[in-house]
Amino acid sequence: MALHFSKQEFLQRKTKVLQSMKEQNLDALLMFRQESMYWLTGYDTFGYVFFQTLVLDIKGNIILLTRAPDLRQAQNTSSIEDIRIWIDKDGSNPTNDLKNILEELSLKGKKIGIEYEAYGLTGRNTLRLNKSLESYCDIEDQSELITKLRVVKSPEEIVYVKKAAELADLALDQAWKYAKAGTNESKILAEMQKIVFEYGGDYPANEYIIGSGHNALLCRYQSEKRVLSKMDQLSIEWAGTYKHYHSAMFRTIAIGKTNSKHIKMHKACIEALNNCEKKLIPGNTAGDIFDIHARTFDELGYNKSRMNACGYSLGSTFSPNWMDWPMLYTGNPYKIVPGNVFFMHMILMDSDNNLAMNLGETYLVTENGNERLGKQKLDLVTL
Repeated sequence: MALHFSKQEFLQRKTKVLQSMKEQNLDALLMFRQESMYWLTGYDTFGYVFFQTLVLDIKGNIILLTRAPDLRQAQNTSSIEDIRIWIDKDGSNPTNDLKNILEELSLKGKKIGIEYEAYGLTGRNTLRLNKSLESYCDIEDQSELITKLRVVKSPEEIVYVKKAAELADLALDQAWKYAKAGTNESKILAEMQKIVFEYGGDYPANEYIIGSGHNALLCRYQSEKRVLSKMDQLSIEWAGTYKHYHSAMFRTIAIGKTNSKHIKMHKACIEALNNCEKKLIPGNTAGDIFDIHARTFDELGYNKSRMNACGYSLGSTFSPNWMDWPMLYTGNPYKIVPGNVFFMHMILMDSDNNLAMNLGETYLVTENGNERLGKQKLDLVTL
């Protein structure tokens, strides 16, 4: 069994979930988020793209309902002992199998929380689930119950986050090594991901984002791969990933000669990031961090170039993306606490001049402030 955490760690997590369930007067919780299953039991799979749920009742019973390909996956990666299989066949409806489990646990007429905010719970399956349970029990959305526990990292988790940060630093070294005129973006991506694997890392929860020229202004991965020109700009967002824990970074690299506007934009990003660092302390809110980000850029004349969010929590996440709850946007009331891990990205996209500038780092919130986990320089690099 390949468990990545101690038995005591898993026991503490289960105790916290049961306590939260008690506070919400829940008799059971149906987990559909892969992140929740991994955090609570170690279960590691991408089988969540099909109907799959982990049932936890207030007595502490845990039952996984999944497909046959994930039987041994659960046995080999998790602490789950009771694994049920629903059968693939034309017209199959696994919510009926789930209802049988709930009946077995004497949950008829009881209050059950459901993780509706889950990539694995499709709209069709949600309709089936609600129809199956509407007259059977009292259901309510509890999508954030475990998410709010996961957002504070334990000492064991922080070890993995810091390892991920080391891998991200190594990947940036490779980017600087290969980012030069005449190099295809594919080569840069390959070398960055290669070094992560060579040092024990994992696939990230979403693709690395890379773009040069006009594509440097994009914030999402797309399949065009350019060859860098003699005068170019290259934007890369990536994450070191270890045991599914992420530490992300973002950079724009100047190719050939640094544009004077690039220098000004980079100085603005440095100022904004420094101001956000000062706000990332226990007691402030996620909204406070965004507001200083926006104020800094607006006062420097970049209102039209900045984003409407400046980061998000990071942790153990699965495809399709590594972004976790909460996000840093205006008015977000979430209060920062020690053990939070946040990726803060300063993004400027000047469409009028076809210029991009990005600077992003991952931080661990401590008792008295924060720690930048990446050890690389923040300078504007020209290659």
